[in-house]
Amino acid sequence: MSLNIFWFLPTGGDTRYLGKSSTARPANNVYLKQIATTAESFGYDGLLIPTGSGSVDPFITAATLANVTSKIKLLVALRTSAVGGPTVFARQAATLDEALQGRLILNVVPGAYKEELEADGVFLNHDERYEAADEFLTIWRRLLSGERVTFKGKYYHVENAQNLFPSVQKPHPPLYFGGSSEAAHELAAKHIDAYLSWGEPPHLVAEKIADVKRKAEKLGRKVRFGVRLQVIVRKTNKEAWAAANDLISHLDDKIIAEAYHNLSTLDSVGQHRITDLHKGKRDNLEISPNLWAGVGLVREGAGTALVGDPEAVAAKIKEYADLGVDTFVLSGYPHLEEAVRFAELVFPLIGKKPVTVENVITSGAFDSRIVAENKGFA
Repeated sequence: MSLNIFWFLPTGGDTRYLGKSSTARPANNVYLKQIATTAESFGYDGLLIPTGSGSVDPFITAATLANVTSKIKLLVALRTSAVGGPTVFARQAATLDEALQGRLILNVVPGAYKEELEADGVFLNHDERYEAADEFLTIWRRLLSGERVTFKGKYYHVENAQNLFPSVQKPHPPLYFGGSSEAAHELAAKHIDAYLSWGEPPHLVAEKIADVKRKAEKLGRKVRFGVRLQVIVRKTNKEAWAAANDLISHLDDKIIAEAYHNLSTLDSVGQHRITDLHKGKRDNLEISPNLWAGVGLVREGAGTALVGDPEAVAAKIKEYADLGVDTFVLSGYPHLEEAVRFAELVFPLIGKKPVTVENVITSGAFDSRIVAENKGFA
């Protein structure tokens, strides 16, 4: 199986430690471009650009990368509950796909924190957000397929809508999506090209894959599958686990308890599945061999990490691949250094061929000041 390896763009900022620390790196465009060009130079297939009130705008960020990248695909978050609607986002997607010369992928995001949605003027509960996403994607896909659309639903009503600016990719840029509820699986089966699961233990990911596949087959569709994970890879297992513990060394019990309470109150089924893996406790964080839930103690979303030496991490990736997973969307702290580390240490074991760090530095992808500060990081 040919694997697609994506990296993550930390548009909400970056750091060496979770929790309070003095090592924060702001999400300015200079730093984000460094990560993007480095990921492309090392041979990553794609780059996830997330959304949220704590992140810079994903579409504008992606547009700034159009002229500094040429091969890497950009997986840009598309919030279907955002103010704007499917006609506006159809034009944006077509415009961005043209600027990227067919390298755009959309990551569908129906929801967010209740408070975050309400701050944006969206007052929908969990199931309503998925109903609205279904209508949104129905209109959006038809517009980008070249249709003139009249649609009257519960959430969206358009008359004779038409997208006059076709995308490079036909019928439209691919749609990726992750969600663990019944409504999410139904949405994936109906509209999505690739379903992404957060990094749960493999047997739980297998159950989700089987359910989405079964639902898609009933509709005469096929869906691809991916996993969203953190990574902490070092030359030895001892070094990797030390790095994992170091990542959460700035967290005290109060911070963890507060985060666990806040994350547990979200109406996200997927988030509850992640928090249930660690239950807000520091002990027993290795929930499956070389799968660690420490990041999820305080981070919303992708809270599990592959931890270990290159051989152990590659073996875990193969375990997911054997389930039918062909795409891995990865991240690690700090994102610039960990992207290099993972590519150098793991890519050769999973059939990828990264360039050397010397070639990347020579090409200008790295800021020499950051390289100087992190000598020997591999």
